[in-house]
Amino acid sequence: MKPVIKPNPPVSRASASAKTADSGDTRKPRSDGAEARSRLLLAALRLFAEKGFAKASTREIAESAGVNLAAIKYYFGDKAGLYRVVFSEPLGTACQGVDLSDPGLSLRDVLRIFFEDFVAPLKHGDVVQLAVRMHFREMLEPTGLWMEEIDRHIKPSHAGLVAVLLRHLNLSKADDDVHRLAFSLAGLALQLFVCRDVIDAIRPKLINTPAAVDQWAIRLVDYGEAMVAMEIARRQMLGSAIASTASAKKAKKP
Repeated sequence: MKPVIKPNPPVSRASASAKTADSGDTRKPRSDGAEARSRLLLAALRLFAEKGFAKASTREIAESAGVNLAAIKYYFGDKAGLYRVVFSEPLGTACQGVDLSDPGLSLRDVLRIFFEDFVAPLKHGDVVQLAVRMHFREMLEPTGLWMEEIDRHIKPSHAGLVAVLLRHLNLSKADDDVHRLAFSLAGLALQLFVCRDVIDAIRPKLINTPAAVDQWAIRLVDYGEAMVAMEIARRQMLGSAIASTASAKKAKKP
């Protein structure tokens, strides 16, 4: 088993500048700092996706980005800090800061927010595909970040979606079918990331522009509503069947 990465906290430009001031060095950060950071992120994303954390060296990343090796320490602390940022930043976190449990939101409102936010990274094209490949490599060669992602983001997101479904299914407690429905709804959007190469090969116009991604999000809302409606109908039919069986048994009693 490989050891879990415990990266140092990323070094922000503000904190780095403060340390410089404290040491008496009056040099100012370069004006192209944001561009250098972006180049580092993209280079690291490509190399981490291709080689994994262990085999992608910081020197190779810096050379690919066209920056000084010290820039990695300046912006990210160390290699592990860079890996952590690259792992999460390109895809973001679905529905971060959005309260899907707000009772004022209709089911369609919730699904619209959920799916639009989920598929938004697809508008960034190749960068997202690299991020997906990096996530796959992290699963195959774990450093600990994938399990951390599950605990910190995926579990809370799933719990929020389950809470919404409970409200619209008029249930007080989630059973296995509620969880199945929540996973299935998320799967509608997730398959766009996993199957991007397949979609590109079969029907690229469905996903190759921001407008196409927006249109797909609208359809996902429609499909999601249909899935919830079917689950409501299934439970109603099951309830009616149970009630009918109970009534028949009661009628047979002497």
